[in-house]
Amino acid sequence: MEKNWINIFSSANPIEVEIVKQMLDENNITAVTLNKQDSSYNMFGAIDLYVTENEQAIALQLIHKQNNE
Repeated sequence: MEKNWINIFSSANPIEVEIVKQMLDENNITAVTLNKQDSSYNMFGAIDLYVTENEQAIALQLIHKQNNE
């Protein structure tokens, strides 16, 4: 069965993306990143964080909770 991946978070800051990814991993949510930044100039482009469609709701709740702490 093919998984549908949903972009739930984007940032130009790789540390910010890694913090969110690590938090999701700690809550047993598989997350993958797609780095769209220019390889010469990291200031252009974003890093996207994806989760599977069936984990989207809980992942968004965890991100919202983390941002409000």
